[in-house]
Amino acid sequence: MAVLLEEIVQSVEMWLKLLRKSKLHPYVNPDLDPVLLVPGVAGSILHAVDDESGHAERVWVRILGADYKLRTKLWSRFDPSTGKTLSLDPKTSVVVPEDRYGLYAIDILDPDMIIGRECVYYFHDMIIEMIKWGFEEGKTLFGFGYDFRQSNRLQETMDRFATKLESIFTASGGKRMNIISHSMGGILVKCFMSLHPDVFERYVKNWIAIAAPFQGAPGYITSTFLNGMSFVDGWEQNFFISKWSMHQLLIECPSIYELMACPEFHWKHTPHLEIWREKHDDDGNSNIMLESYSPEESLLVFNDALLSNTVDYHGVHIPLPFNLDILKWATETRKILCSAVVPSGVKFYNIYGLGLETPHSVCYGDEESPVKDLHRLRYLRAKYICVDGDGTVPAESAKADGLKAEARVGVPGEHRGILSERHVFRILKHWLKAGEPDPFYDPLNDFVILPTAFELERHKEKGIQITSLKEEWEILSWDPDKDDAIMANNKQPIVSSVLVSKVGENRSAREGAHATLVVNPPAKGKQHVELDAFQVSVNV
Repeated sequence: MAVLLEEIVQSVEMWLKLLRKSKLHPYVNPDLDPVLLVPGVAGSILHAVDDESGHAERVWVRILGADYKLRTKLWSRFDPSTGKTLSLDPKTSVVVPEDRYGLYAIDILDPDMIIGRECVYYFHDMIIEMIKWGFEEGKTLFGFGYDFRQSNRLQETMDRFATKLESIFTASGGKRMNIISHSMGGILVKCFMSLHPDVFERYVKNWIAIAAPFQGAPGYITSTFLNGMSFVDGWEQNFFISKWSMHQLLIECPSIYELMACPEFHWKHTPHLEIWREKHDDDGNSNIMLESYSPEESLLVFNDALLSNTVDYHGVHIPLPFNLDILKWATETRKILCSAVVPSGVKFYNIYGLGLETPHSVCYGDEESPVKDLHRLRYLRAKYICVDGDGTVPAESAKADGLKAEARVGVPGEHRGILSERHVFRILKHWLKAGEPDPFYDPLNDFVILPTAFELERHKEKGIQITSLKEEWEILSWDPDKDDAIMANNKQPIVSSVLVSKVGENRSAREGAHATLVVNPPAKGKQHVELDAFQVSVNV
């Protein structure tokens, strides 16, 4: 989005949030079916517990001292005899806090963070929204956090999940629940459904998967194996965990291997690992060529590139190559996922993200700077060949759940940000039969066309770019009587306009934006707000 327009939208949204906070008086609807929220990779608070003293400290997520705590408490090794990843520190156990019926661990991942707190929101906005609809923590709203380093089918995790389902069933008075999973949480739920279909059907009424990498996240995981990943964007990443430290952690995580591109899936365009290589013939002549590797062939590259990878843990050099034992374990997990069937008494729904360039194939080097040694891949910047998706998971992968679905809905949105999308809230509200009926939501069209609550168009010609934007919000009111009084006194919408301009430092570029905000009077507990704006950018 153009810069000036983005600033206008952010200002309006901040105003709306302040307005909503002043009106928040949640009510409770005891007739709702319970909901269990299941996060994805890195979406749960983790505590490191000293086995001798019992002292617990949050090691994920934290900003201050994050890198040091990750290296000393979360770095781990995989045990092929049990399928479990164990911390290198033998005196440390990693646990998930159960406060607020499991919601604390998946709400705000660093509760101590104040500035830039939105970057560590996980299910926070969705929890707030569902409380508005009448859900109550501990009665109809619950969370399931887990150690995301582990395999999605680890027996210990499966046992905890079964216990959670049973406890929710009991707490809600024998009501079957709705599960809402995000990202890798969908892989965990699918593993459980495949391994324990009878238990799943006994306790679960509906399962809604959001942005699940059912066939993997090819580009994202390929670069993760070779370069690591960052979970925080913007200035906050300077105080968070280095990509190198995260890289060493994830190499020993079965969950990451379980997110690799499924080789049996019939991709529209097969994801590849591409490397510009410099090789010499028998006469010593240099040849530069582009080599392309399929998902299966990429495994050999991972193995060669990480062959000499080590970490220094308290003065001890520990080898951390590409783990073939974990790969074998992940292959068995894929077989379990492929055999999953939705039980006859359960309904399955799928929401997937689209509209963003999403890594699919990965390329290293170029014709001018070819890769001479595969060991150097760890230090090179990946370039991506992208497809449509949510920025992390290709839409093609998220749609291909392999299950009987009641509906599959594509929503424009970023992988984690989709959990805060108003359009997703409308869909969930309809499927969960929660709150008052939404007169602005048409589920039939939702399954056919893209949402129209947000429209952005660009046109560029001869150095002039025109960007137009239309966006809508709804404010939910908890005082209908007061709204009716406002309606009686003021039946006309309030219209405001703002004009913003900006000139570049060298005066060669100029920008101007005009926005009109229409605030309609409240009616039936809702207030509709519309923003129409356009920006003109001129490069002289």
